[in-house]
Amino acid sequence: MSATLSPTNSPRVRRRGSTRRRAGSHLPPFTQESHDAALYAIRHYLKGRTSYDTFPVSFRLIVLDSKLEVKKALHPQGVVSAPLWNSEKSCFAGMFTVSDIIHLIQYYYKCSSYDAAAADVETFRLESLRDIERTLGVDPPPLLREHPSASLYDASKRLIQTHARRLPLLDNDTETGHEVIVSILTQYRLLKFISINCGKEIQQLHMPLRKLGIGTYVNPPPIPPDGEKPEGYNPFHPIATATLNTPVFDVVHMFSERGISAVPIIDEEGIVVNLYETVDVITLVRLGVYQSLDLTISEALNQRSPDFPGVVICTASDSLGTLMQLIKKRRVHRLVVVEGDKGRLLGIITLSDVLRYLIGDVAIGEAYPDSSMHTTEATPAPEPAPAPSEPPSAPEPAPAESASAAEPAPEDAPPAEEGAPAADPPSEAPPAEEAAPPPEEQPEEKAPEEEPAPAPAE
Repeated sequence: MSATLSPTNSPRVRRRGSTRRRAGSHLPPFTQESHDAALYAIRHYLKGRTSYDTFPVSFRLIVLDSKLEVKKALHPQGVVSAPLWNSEKSCFAGMFTVSDIIHLIQYYYKCSSYDAAAADVETFRLESLRDIERTLGVDPPPLLREHPSASLYDASKRLIQTHARRLPLLDNDTETGHEVIVSILTQYRLLKFISINCGKEIQQLHMPLRKLGIGTYVNPPPIPPDGEKPEGYNPFHPIATATLNTPVFDVVHMFSERGISAVPIIDEEGIVVNLYETVDVITLVRLGVYQSLDLTISEALNQRSPDFPGVVICTASDSLGTLMQLIKKRRVHRLVVVEGDKGRLLGIITLSDVLRYLIGDVAIGEAYPDSSMHTTEATPAPEPAPAPSEPPSAPEPAPAESASAAEPAPEDAPPAEEGAPAADPPSEAPPAEEAAPPPEEQPEEKAPEEEPAPAPAE
């Protein structure tokens, strides 16, 4: 049997110091100019790519007939977001999203009874959802669409200007002239495409998220001189929050009133303990307990799927590049910004905030001379006026897949107070010698083949 040398009786080897000089780093220094140049390079790259380029290698698309009952659309093996099709007119009829169910629940709680809600949800048809929105005084979602061959830059601007989370891609049948739903472009798929194909540029996005104005951060109103806080005072304004004892329906009302898709759950010290999402409400509806939404958040979380991945958190000093790398590695739809060792709520960041910053003011991209870049030629984009924008424990849930494979969580409602205005990118081009090189000319990496998952549980 051979003996094994332990650290105490191993012979010591004295190494001579190396006389060779190490080569300097080839990475350019992180500067404001390199950050701005990377933003421009990403925008220029998107002008030369189309929505077709973002399609996974293989995917399926689920389309719901507008005359389908809501109950069937919420089948446990179904989806919670899908394009609608009007079979009578053979045309696209909009999107069915989790926001529609939130509005439906709120309507019956306001205008009817538990029993009526339970009975009507069984027979209510998808085509009647717009009537519910009008009764509630909620603006119906715009009937968005884009051609799959349109540039990703144009598609990104459309998502930003309309506050949408997903963009249906439609073509026309050359023989019949009827519309054909090709796929759905989502914020998550778009940002993942950028993170995969613009790796060098992503490395240059080193500045902190809060300094860039990405996300919404706690900014409570001042306390009166007498020190007495007014009724309803929210120390985490403008972020909507709840506790484990908050009734579910109160959170449902926040979803509908503010147009948000998630609410941080905090304790009495403001420490983030969980996150309640719109898809969690759908879970209750599927289980047939939509007539018992007066149960507490704590009780509702017991109904959550055991494979819930958790809540993704970050700090205000984390960089945009780090966030984009995270999007590349895993499905992320929002991050809760915390501070301190215990994880006190500081802010929330949605994919809308990230996309809005990356695309920026549409006039910025046009300020750079085309000759400074050497990627594929970009399709000139129209310049409509830019629109304004939208817990410490475990990692964030991967919300329900959309109608097509690899779709993000259902978040169609426009961001209300949850979205902080993004910082305006610089309006002048950096000198040519300081500009980061554009993405290399290489075939785009397709997103891994993903199976459209049934809905689980901004």
